[in-house]
Amino acid sequence: MDKVLSLLGLAKKAGKAKSGGFQTDRAVKDGTAKLVIVAEDASDRTKKQYRDACAYYNVPLMIYGTKETLGHAMGEELRSGMAVLDEGLARAILPGIRKGKTEKE
Repeated sequence: MDKVLSLLGLAKKAGKAKSGGFQTDRAVKDGTAKLVIVAEDASDRTKKQYRDACAYYNVPLMIYGTKETLGHAMGEELRSGMAVLDEGLARAILPGIRKGKTEKE
């Protein structure tokens, strides 16, 4: 497991991450999301919804991993999107994502 996925698991265990469409969307809209991560294999419609919401609410959005790897990191099944709620964890995760394929912020 890479560092990004380890940090996502840590964020989940610490209660500093939300996953799934409804919870992620709510975190973006209520201002608690510091970073949104969307799976590379999420549908174009899902990516657009996250992209539009994050642009409107000024939340960084990154494309990383697959639904399976994100879900596994969160201790869940498949997850197409998730929100990191802690600024420090978001800052720690970003460099690891930027090393690979990324979505423009």
